[in-house]
Amino acid sequence: MNNGAFRIAPSILSADFARLGEDVEGVIAAGADVIHFDVMDNHYVPNLTIGPVVCEAIRPRLKAPIDVHLMVKPVDALAGMFAKAGADIISFHPEASEHIDRTLSMIRELGCKAGLVLNPATPLHVLDHVMGKLDLILVMSVNPGFGGQAFIPEALTKLTTLRRRIDAQVAHGGQSIWLEVDGGVKVGNIRAIAEAGADTFVAGSAIFGARNEDGGFRSVIGAMRRELAAATAAGRAA
Repeated sequence: MNNGAFRIAPSILSADFARLGEDVEGVIAAGADVIHFDVMDNHYVPNLTIGPVVCEAIRPRLKAPIDVHLMVKPVDALAGMFAKAGADIISFHPEASEHIDRTLSMIRELGCKAGLVLNPATPLHVLDHVMGKLDLILVMSVNPGFGGQAFIPEALTKLTTLRRRIDAQVAHGGQSIWLEVDGGVKVGNIRAIAEAGADTFVAGSAIFGARNEDGGFRSVIGAMRRELAAATAAGRAA
């Protein structure tokens, strides 16, 4: 299990786009740490969402990091556009890049942190020769392309394996890597996901869907924090 800080990253895919700036500011004020952009191209995945102009518009309203998940093919041109638009972290799918090492290097040269995204069936060996260039690994706990899907339990096994691998790298003097999870994350399962090793949690409908409930964003993010605190306490007691 991760022993460091946990980060909650609301995905604006589930925000109200008619008042996007207000929603983004609202979740950060309610205790979120990162704003997550799900970028889909209707090519690599069967949906079409947002482009760099949205990132550029939101950037002045935020001090929090903007975490851009590119579900696009090809990757490099859009990665450059999002870096220019103010992204802090850019991750992409290895299946969508012809040259993974080069794309990771390019993202870092543009001043952003770089990450790889693993689909439910993506094998872990794609990481073998690039761990030293990664700032983030994003484990998809749904198949990419649509919000609101149910969590795939097998992702927990992948998270546990990756947590051991990251911790071993750090123990041998290597850099730490954020271990992020995206898909079906909610109050009812975030503790188990944390106990499996994740430290960064993307949640879309679970957070933005609480807009009109009692307590709104603050209530659901607070409930997630309590579950994460319980996971930390259980880990210390073990």
